[in-house]
Amino acid sequence: MSRLAELIKELCPEGVEYRPLGEIGSFVRGGGLQKTDFVEQGKPCVHYGQIHTRFGVFVDEAVALVSDAQFDRLKRADHGDLLIATTSEDDEAVGKATAWLGSGEVAISGDMFYFRHSLDPKYVSYFFASSLFQEQKRPYLTGAKVRRISDKGLSRVRIPVPPLEVQWEITRILDQFTTLEAELEAELEAELEARRTQYEYYRNDLLSYDSLASRGQVKVVDLGSVSRISAGYGFPKSEQGRIFGEYPFYKVSDMNRPGNQVFLESAANYLAKADAHRLSMAPFPAGAIVFPKIGAAIRTNKKRILSVASLVDNNVAVCLPDGINGKFLYYWFLEQDLVSVAHDSGAVPSIRKFDLERLSVPLPTVEEQARIVALLDRFDAFVNDISSGLPAEIAARHAQYEHYRDRLLSFPEKVVSGSVAS
Repeated sequence: MSRLAELIKELCPEGVEYRPLGEIGSFVRGGGLQKTDFVEQGKPCVHYGQIHTRFGVFVDEAVALVSDAQFDRLKRADHGDLLIATTSEDDEAVGKATAWLGSGEVAISGDMFYFRHSLDPKYVSYFFASSLFQEQKRPYLTGAKVRRISDKGLSRVRIPVPPLEVQWEITRILDQFTTLEAELEAELEAELEARRTQYEYYRNDLLSYDSLASRGQVKVVDLGSVSRISAGYGFPKSEQGRIFGEYPFYKVSDMNRPGNQVFLESAANYLAKADAHRLSMAPFPAGAIVFPKIGAAIRTNKKRILSVASLVDNNVAVCLPDGINGKFLYYWFLEQDLVSVAHDSGAVPSIRKFDLERLSVPLPTVEEQARIVALLDRFDAFVNDISSGLPAEIAARHAQYEHYRDRLLSFPEKVVSGSVAS
């Protein structure tokens, strides 16, 4: 029998009481702290964005400082308090938390709470990452694009409260498992990065003129002779925000959405066919290649493929393959640096249709194009596809960790006063 099982059998054999967070602690809202307030020397502070991007289960040292005078004016968490980010565009990230284990107080920003309680700090933090917390918080989320949760909603979330000895043992086990999982993921990520570098070298070699010429006939043609270059449409604000419609309406930001790494599969905005007709917008066909054509986004060098007939906004260029294997052209585009095509003569860099059409494309036989696509598809799936290869293994490790954590935080509920607490 494990040490944890022994403790549960000894200290809570009849189950564990589940209590609302509002009964075991208090939530205090921060405010009055902006990133522009950070200084080189001062006292520690935490901005809510850092909870999303910098911190894990706990943090014992702040990464930002504020002046002594402002520190005294701000709300301050103390050792053992839970720091909670209360807003995000992603439902799952609302309520992301970290335990403050620093030696003294830390000032906090708006869009976050600190939660003062008497439980083990990391036990509560692990709970906030669990599926049990995620399921309970959903009814209390508010807002459209930006999602929020209030202290009133959080107060109603119920947490299992075993004896402290059990909390400590769970924390000890999860700390070890977290470290092991992080080490395994780091090893896989390092291997994945090496594979990606290898893949990019292999793709570059396959698509170079010398390599293509060594394997058979190859012509050099202008991009404009094997494709049609177009631009997207202005997207009136009054038409934005719809999540249903026949046509996804892609912006540059949609290229960053999960699952949109190669083919664009989901958008933040959709438009009905009748509305597109009313606005004189004709959808671009599936298979069209799209990429940023104006502003700083050009430097990201993102290229994507439309998976279905779609609309795109006027910050996006569209390349419609014609007389060339579309996926071959996409892989060729991955080798192109859009910055070198952009004009920086105005206030904002931009890519002109004329310059795109003059780019030189090596064009092997149809059979060779198909062979190269098949090779690169397999390699690309191995290094990028979340359903196979190394990304799938990394995801599987993380899912295994989450399952184990959730099991450790699940207890039979103790019957209180003749009934299960609700």
